[in-house]
Amino acid sequence: MTATTAAPALTARAVLLDMDGTLVNSDAVVERCWRRWAEKHGLDFDEVIKVVHGRQGYASMAVLLPERPMAENHAENREMLVAETSDMEGVVPVPGAPAFMASLAGLPHALVTSADVPLSNGRMAAAGLPLPDVRVTAESVGASKPDPEGFLKGAAELGFDPADCVVFEDSEAGIQAGLAAGMRVVGIGARAAAFGPTVHVDDLTRVRVEATADGSLRLTFG
Repeated sequence: MTATTAAPALTARAVLLDMDGTLVNSDAVVERCWRRWAEKHGLDFDEVIKVVHGRQGYASMAVLLPERPMAENHAENREMLVAETSDMEGVVPVPGAPAFMASLAGLPHALVTSADVPLSNGRMAAAGLPLPDVRVTAESVGASKPDPEGFLKGAAELGFDPADCVVFEDSEAGIQAGLAAGMRVVGIGARAAAFGPTVHVDDLTRVRVEATADGSLRLTFG
């Protein structure tokens, strides 16, 4: 299906939510941390930032420094996670995220993020957003987005088939992961529009969720 800002409603049994760029605007922190990393390695920050959204840090480093041993990427990623977790300045909710999360209370949904537990806890708290009961974080998977493992695990933990789930994502890697998992994807924000989501909206103010009589979820956009 071609992405559109005037999409018909989608029906699902559950929704799977990315965090950064989808629920939480953490761009200021991400840019500060990765700018320092780019300068350390003599890389063009503008090229680095195109790669890092949506992926776990070690996976971004592997793309940017393809000749470097993966053990070094994992070691630097641990340092990056500590730096990001200690910096919450400028972390805010994406427009519409508080009301959107409130509308999901009691409905099947999960967080599927490339952040680890401390970082995801910190950023959701900084943005004033509730943590879903079901969370798939960096510690939960063996492969980073764009691998679909995280979304498939989220669907399994909620007890639904992938085809019955809708993903909310902002990044190229995340959208690819959701589509590879056999799910429909709602792209959030300007970044998402170019990467072929099923539906694209500017932000979460454009999304409505309601439970239907048969227990499914009806998602409308506008």
